[in-house]
Amino acid sequence: MSLLRPVTRRTFLKTLGAAGLAAPFIARHAHAAAPSRTLRHASFGTSGMAWADIQAIMSNPFVKLVAVADVDLNKVKNVKETFPDVKVYQDWRELLDKEQHNLDSVNVSVPDHMHGPIAMSAMQLGKHCYCQKPLAHDLHEVRALTKIAREKKLITQMGIQIHSYKVYRQAVALVQSGAIGKVKEVHTWSSKKWGDTGAPQPKGETPAAGFDWNLWLGASADRPYVGGGYYHPSNWRKRLDFGTGTFGDMGCHIFDPVFEALALTAPLSLKSEGPAPDRWNWAINARIRYVFPGTRFTEGKTVNVSWYDGDERPPQDILALIDHDAASLAKAAVPGKKKRADDFQGSIIIGTQGVLHVPHIATPKLYPVAKFKDYTLPQVEGTHHWSDWADACAGGKLKPLAHFDYSGPLTEAVLLGSVAVRFPLTNLDWDAEKLAFTNVKDANQFVRRAYRKGWETKGL
Repeated sequence: MSLLRPVTRRTFLKTLGAAGLAAPFIARHAHAAAPSRTLRHASFGTSGMAWADIQAIMSNPFVKLVAVADVDLNKVKNVKETFPDVKVYQDWRELLDKEQHNLDSVNVSVPDHMHGPIAMSAMQLGKHCYCQKPLAHDLHEVRALTKIAREKKLITQMGIQIHSYKVYRQAVALVQSGAIGKVKEVHTWSSKKWGDTGAPQPKGETPAAGFDWNLWLGASADRPYVGGGYYHPSNWRKRLDFGTGTFGDMGCHIFDPVFEALALTAPLSLKSEGPAPDRWNWAINARIRYVFPGTRFTEGKTVNVSWYDGDERPPQDILALIDHDAASLAKAAVPGKKKRADDFQGSIIIGTQGVLHVPHIATPKLYPVAKFKDYTLPQVEGTHHWSDWADACAGGKLKPLAHFDYSGPLTEAVLLGSVAVRFPLTNLDWDAEKLAFTNVKDANQFVRRAYRKGWETKGL
């Protein structure tokens, strides 16, 4: 689902259907207790991914949408037409202040830079939280959100919906069953290009009526508004202060089945071999090498995981481990030819007894084909990522699969890559317990950002 255009209900349901979820995942919910009460809900954000999240959460008959907040009132049309009784706010702080006693849960589906302040403020009030990926913009924020969710015993879920799809769950089951033996190394990539070069346009402009630029900036440093989609609503992911680049976006999706399948924890070290960002924008064509502690699913005491994005791909000898057509398509985009997500994004997990290709998003494939031609894939059912969370919030007994105790450490691992790219060809040693780099002290300035005066958030 793209953040660059409105997500209609038809597009949303079509996407679910393509992933094997058109019939809402009854398998996992068949034995769940019926919700014990109405879930009173609010959404931060109303368009793009926020609108998709609202539709998915509100597909549950026991959920009531009480209020929404959006800094751009021009984006609330779908919500107002579909939910005529909903209360609309422009300032998310006003929504929490006035509606806190009328709410049980929230979804935070706004640009990355405001995930931390909004989610923390809501959870401090005891509200269950569905937060889009990445969980927050910075490492310190992620750790703080994970901690408060645990302390307050809140029901949480990060918006990595493919985590609950059948195809990703099959990939995890394949690795953990030992189908490819012990894992030796992993290569994972995305063809997206959430980066840019050059300075912002120097001349400030006047935002459209109904759009509050100051509220959109939120905790980030003040600057002039630039139109043409430079920031809002299209390209904020490219900007250092607002998005987290390709890795922060797609890494949370594509790295997810690898992280779960191998039961990874925090990396020991990492190194960027790609370009550094400029003053304002993320770069593209990243190559990041991670070294993780080994687990019961890996061959050695450590395991290497490599990430590539933009035009970068795993080496040809790695691509050759999967079938020729997939390798050729994965190598580079063909100008003028429409890309397919499952061709250009995914992972290659190399084991001692075989190789697993995990496309994004399609059925995982085992190689060599001749060896696994009679192999039956695990019979793992998909489940509805949003309903898992809503059911649990409303009194159900099942725990969401991407709760913050899982998705927090996953996001931390991903965002470490966003720090590494600032220090090309430099090995960074990471102490997860201290939330600090131990050998390159300058890198620690990117663990925790300073907030704009007046936008400080308690707990962050």
